[in-house]
Amino acid sequence: MIDLVVLGAAAGGGFPQWNSNAPGCQRARSGDPFAPSRTQASIALSGDGEHWFVVNASPDLRQQINQTPVLHPKTGLRSTPIAGVILTGAEVDTITGLLTLRERQPFEILATRQVLDQLDANPIFEALNRAVVTRNEVKLDETHTLTTLEGRPTGLSMTLFAVPGKVPLYAEKGADPAAIVENGETVGLDVTDGHARIVFIPGCARMTDRLRERLRGADLVLFDGTLWTDDEMLRAGLGEKTGKRMGHMSVNDSDGTIAAFRDLGVKRKVFIHINNSNPILLEDSPERAEAEAAGWEVSHDGMRITL
Repeated sequence: MIDLVVLGAAAGGGFPQWNSNAPGCQRARSGDPFAPSRTQASIALSGDGEHWFVVNASPDLRQQINQTPVLHPKTGLRSTPIAGVILTGAEVDTITGLLTLRERQPFEILATRQVLDQLDANPIFEALNRAVVTRNEVKLDETHTLTTLEGRPTGLSMTLFAVPGKVPLYAEKGADPAAIVENGETVGLDVTDGHARIVFIPGCARMTDRLRERLRGADLVLFDGTLWTDDEMLRAGLGEKTGKRMGHMSVNDSDGTIAAFRDLGVKRKVFIHINNSNPILLEDSPERAEAEAAGWEVSHDGMRITL
């Protein structure tokens, strides 16, 4: 069994974004039932229903834990069912929530060397006492068994694999700071219980042949749904960057996600990491209807999937 809970479905900034007065955010802020609010992208996984692994520690993690009963303390004065946090990158919206977990509660951090190096470079993350919270490197393309802190298997194994992406915004430097790389700065997560297989890729700059083969035939894929079109934020006057400049494929461009997935045989396809400008967040939008007609679901906070 793989039990999955979407803790947050939105991209960085959430929905509504705190300083956005755009129409979609206005609707979400007013409580419009067709524009439900969403926190920043994260999921939780379990193979035994008892031990959980949070994937990406968003800035909204405290709120997400409090609104997710399976992550509540169950024993003693202080405890947690969270055995570990898996990181797919070192962007602000994937690591900031680690600081929420600084109350000397044991768990492990699982990430690539590139991501751990970013944590090591910033002394604020030493608030997570290394004698209590271990940082464990996971090598790309190697199967890693997810265990309890005592070393018992939880029924799940995972593989981290490189996907095209870019370095975190705060780490951009050099002649081409926006260069797309595929070296472990951005990774996808492949999780299996030996029967079903889930792939989680909240950020991806483009589809490649290697990535197609990884995705082919998966039981469930949660994939980067940041923007509907590459120039979406430019046209809306919300920013100066395209999706490609930010390291994200777009949903509905000719080389976008819907087109790229058509022949991959993925059984269930779900968009996650959805920017507040993306009209698929609005349940009554034509873009939402178009995405659903193409066989896609739009994730929401609290969405639960069991395979």
